[in-house]
Amino acid sequence: MTTPEQPRSRDPLHGVTLERMVTDLADYFGWAELGERIPVRCFNLDPSVASSLKFLRKTPWAREKVESLYLFMLRDQKREAARGSN
Repeated sequence: MTTPEQPRSRDPLHGVTLERMVTDLADYFGWAELGERIPVRCFNLDPSVASSLKFLRKTPWAREKVESLYLFMLRDQKREAARGSN
């Protein structure tokens, strides 16, 4: 007996951990630019993924900013990929 396949979520954040978001953002923008775009101490003073996760898990408004910037980064990467294939 086969089971019906689960419908895929259209949410681009579905299944993406906060750790993955912070790591990808730091790799894409660098800590300095990340700290400029989201001015919080965990990105500006001795930044690390661990300290960022600790802060973001307790601070909903900052986590929302990280999620928003992550979505922006995904759109930017898509645009860059589309330009590269032309």
